[in-house]
Order: sequence, then structure tokens, then C-alpha cells
Amino acid sequence: MNRDAGRVSIFLAVAMVGVLALIGLSYDGAGQLRSLQRADNLAAEAARTGGQAIDRATAIAGGPKRIDERQARAAVADYLAAAGVRRHTISFPVVGGETLVRVRVEVTYRRSMLGLFGFGDTVTVTGEATARALTGEP
Repeated sequence: MNRDAGRVSIFLAVAMVGVLALIGLSYDGAGQLRSLQRADNLAAEAARTGGQAIDRATAIAGGPKRIDERQARAAVADYLAAAGVRRHTISFPVVGGETLVRVRVEVTYRRSMLGLFGFGDTVTVTGEATARALTGEP
């Protein structure tokens, strides 16, 4: 009788757990990177949208082109709501005397495979972008 019978299948079973973990890490890692890219893209587009909300009355009168914070908040919120983003923050830092619009977006990625190996089922990634007032001037 052969005493080695069944030992290869135990090794194969243990090795397959490692292989599945690597596949899960690759798949969910790529998904998390896609979510990070999406968060950055959404933040950039939302910041651009907010940067288009200038104080028109001041601009028409020949004054400085500056962001209307109330309109910018509404424009950013509308854009992100249409994109399905619920968690975001908007701030208006002043750099060199110019008010900018900064948008920070949080996107949640639901892991497909790594949850089976003890990792959390979801991970939240953030994207951030800053934009200036768009004036149509070169």
C-alpha cells in the first residue's frame, strides 16, 4: 500500500488558498485603484464646475473675477449628486488674494474577494482637486 496517497491533494488545497488570495488581492487592488481614479476625476470635474460660478455682477461691472461661493456650492453639489456621490466637502481657500474652490470627494469600493480572507467588505478612497475662477480670458 502506498503511504503517500492523498498528500498531494492536501498540498494542492493549501496552495490554492494562496493562489485565490493573490487573485483576490489583484482583482480588488485594481478595483480600489479604479475607485481612486474615479474619485480624483469627480473632484476635478466638480471643482471645475464650481470654478465656473463667478460673481457675474462684479465681473460685468469690470471688477475682479471671483467665485460666488453660494453658487459654487450649489453647482458642485448638483454635479456630484448627478454622479451619485453623497460624501464630499467644499472649501474656498485664498491663495495670493484669489479665492479658489477645493473639492474633496469620498468614494466607497465594495470588495469582491478580499472580504473572504478577513479584510473589510468596503474601503473608502478620497479624491481632491482645486480650481480657479474661469473667466474666459487667456
